[in-house]
Amino acid sequence: MCPIASQLLGNTNVGGSRFNPAAAALLLSLCLGLPPTVATCPPYCLCASDIISCSGCNLSVLPFDLPNYATRLDLSHNALTVLPADWISEPFDRLSTLVLSRNSIDQIEVNTFMVTPHLLHLDLSSNRLTVLNSSIFTGLKELKELLLFGNQIAQINPGAFSDLHSLKRFYLSGNRLTDFPLGLYEEPGGPRNLTFLDLSSNRISKVPVQSVLSLTRQSGIYLQENPLVCDCAFLALLEYWMWKQYRPLVDFRGEYPCRDNAGPGPNCSQQAASERPLETQTYQVEPGKRLWVPCVGLAPSAQDGLAVFWVTPRTVLNSSANNRVTETSDRFKVFPNGTLEIRGALLEDSGTYGCVAARGRHYDPNESLEVNVVVGNLSTASVGGLAHRSGAEHFNTAFTTLASCVVSIILVLLYLYLTPCRCRESMGGPSSGCGGRAIILCSDPREVESGQRRSNGKRVAFLEPQAEDSNIDGPKTPVINLGHGTTEGILKNGSRTVGQTLTDTALVV
Repeated sequence: MCPIASQLLGNTNVGGSRFNPAAAALLLSLCLGLPPTVATCPPYCLCASDIISCSGCNLSVLPFDLPNYATRLDLSHNALTVLPADWISEPFDRLSTLVLSRNSIDQIEVNTFMVTPHLLHLDLSSNRLTVLNSSIFTGLKELKELLLFGNQIAQINPGAFSDLHSLKRFYLSGNRLTDFPLGLYEEPGGPRNLTFLDLSSNRISKVPVQSVLSLTRQSGIYLQENPLVCDCAFLALLEYWMWKQYRPLVDFRGEYPCRDNAGPGPNCSQQAASERPLETQTYQVEPGKRLWVPCVGLAPSAQDGLAVFWVTPRTVLNSSANNRVTETSDRFKVFPNGTLEIRGALLEDSGTYGCVAARGRHYDPNESLEVNVVVGNLSTASVGGLAHRSGAEHFNTAFTTLASCVVSIILVLLYLYLTPCRCRESMGGPSSGCGGRAIILCSDPREVESGQRRSNGKRVAFLEPQAEDSNIDGPKTPVINLGHGTTEGILKNGSRTVGQTLTDTALVV
């Protein structure tokens, strides 16, 4: 017997080790010199072109020998419990969609998805997963959508999302999570461009407002139907989202209940909000100077216990009731009364700053919770955009200016040296070939009759058209006699004026 086949078959014992007869038969056929057979569609599955559907077949073990040409594999509505690492005989290089929903899967081994390197959509919803272990999704570097809703996930171990670089949409609703999964954003190798995260219908009671404010600037996070505690920070977040018309909140506003016995009391907004309309204001400071920016809509006598967050162009800062100044970077401070301090202002600090606080009021569409900060002169930092132009914009402006200068020089050279002199009146004959008013420009002084005065510049003569075959009585329009005049207008050296040119010109009546 072939040694490989003997080793494979010898690994099976009475103790319950897995035995895969399909793999053993394949290896045995190779040892006997028989040509391997191409995998065919199992009789209990439905195969249509590049789609294989084994849904609703009451399978308890994954089918091993499946055709690898499939781009979509549906194994939903079965009785699968485990996803082993060697669940398929050869890699699915074309598989982009794998559906494993509506099973009883409670365990996924490491490297299970190494055989599906180009998978884009993975559906593991409505199973019995309770823990997401480290490296559980190894090999799914191209995955864009992951569905895990309807499980029993209560724990996410560090490194669970490694290799999910391309993940954009993640569905985790209907589980048992009690903490916000910040590791999804902070772990090395995790998603870099996550734009959709559904955490609804879990058991999350506390939300890291400062981190969520930073994350929701580029992604949508759904938190409805969680037992959220309505403290001052979370109320400030909800008010800010409503003012921004944040779709995850606006679409499910009625599904954000707060526990009645866990409310923060009336101290969040009382005596803090100002009754004046909230208008966009602009604060200007010179580079290197210090600037204090008050929180929009807060009364000057706001109590120190108020939770205030500042959304700056590059980060999110906050204050706390426990410390005088709790959030301090190299140059920024947020005081408990909501005032933002910028020390040593830089040009990069110009931008839009939003103050997030629980004001306890509804906002008109024209009201604003943001202020504009301009470092430098208003002429150099636009109040509307406030962001300095990028290097590409500077390059485009310089290139356009240079191109305009080059074109202007070329046109001047063409005018000075390549102007044609074809509209000359024939010697001794009437003017022909130049209808209307014409300007004769000559670059060569020798072209002018010897009796004419010469100069270093070009000579100009204005011709008035004569009416041909006209029966109208009266004097004819004077014309310039090019053959007799001894003076002309000089363009370049400026030695003669237009008035002098007209007086020196011989008129023919």
